[in-house]
Amino acid sequence: MAAICVFCASSSSLDPRHLDLATSLGKALGPRGHSLVSGGGRVGMMGAVAEGARAAGAHTLGVIPQSLVDLEVADTSADELIVTTDMGERKNIMIERSDAFVTLPGGLGTLDELFEVWTTATLGLHRKPIVILDPDGFYAGLWTWLGEITETAFVRRPALAQVTLVTSIDAAFDTIERASGL
Repeated sequence: MAAICVFCASSSSLDPRHLDLATSLGKALGPRGHSLVSGGGRVGMMGAVAEGARAAGAHTLGVIPQSLVDLEVADTSADELIVTTDMGERKNIMIERSDAFVTLPGGLGTLDELFEVWTTATLGLHRKPIVILDPDGFYAGLWTWLGEITETAFVRRPALAQVTLVTSIDAAFDTIERASGL
């Protein structure tokens, strides 16, 4: 069983297909024996993945800064909710408590989290699988750009290879399970 951290949008005004993807990913955690680590919010895709995970019997851990608790967006239904002083502490705890990472569509916060775990992996601070789940090409432009800048030596090819881009939930879990020896 792996503790899988999911990075995704917390906006409540998203295209329903993104919310459905988050719910489906959450629901797939339980039958595969995995638990969820999330940003601790109850709104948008973050809330949908947590609700889906609980519906499937998966343990849910939310990590949220006090400033977001004060805005009343905390996932108070989480099996475990850790309240941090700031976003940096939140990310550190999420990384420490996770065995693998899945990134769904999201905005600046999602990209910040993805690049944090990716950067720490390239520095050898962890060897945890990092997966981008992108069934609709949301990250196609970013992925193309990252591939192009490997030619300039700003990003090394081995760094790019530390992230796996997949288009299905099953492929995301298969990648994590193979890399984790599960």
